[in-house]
Amino acid sequence: MFAFLLVVHAIIAAALVTVILMQRSEGGGLGMGGSPSGLMSARGAADFLSRATAVLGGAFVLFSIVLAVLAATHRGTQTIDTSLARQAPAAPAAGVPTAPAAGQPATQPGAAPTAAPADATGNASVPLAN
Repeated sequence: MFAFLLVVHAIIAAALVTVILMQRSEGGGLGMGGSPSGLMSARGAADFLSRATAVLGGAFVLFSIVLAVLAATHRGTQTIDTSLARQAPAAPAAGVPTAPAAGQPATQPGAAPTAAPADATGNASVPLAN
């Protein structure tokens, strides 16, 4: 429903722009200046383009209000794409040995941690945290 009204609104807007651009400029906006037989004369009121402009302008305003009300009242449920979310690693059960991280020595549950292995120069290597 909303998409259909939005398309109709766009068509009305395009027609309104077209009708306004087809009108002859009489030198003076809203009847100010120009000839005295401007906006309020019988000829000006009966003119097809000016009537079409009034009808299309009213329809444009009406559709704008209806679309604003529909957008404010019909808030659909928002779904979040979780396909790219990271999965948290499962916590290991108590007493079950876990695989060591890359570069870490394996330890048994309850065993004292070992010192960091030394590299070729004799310096202890410390793994960098991510």
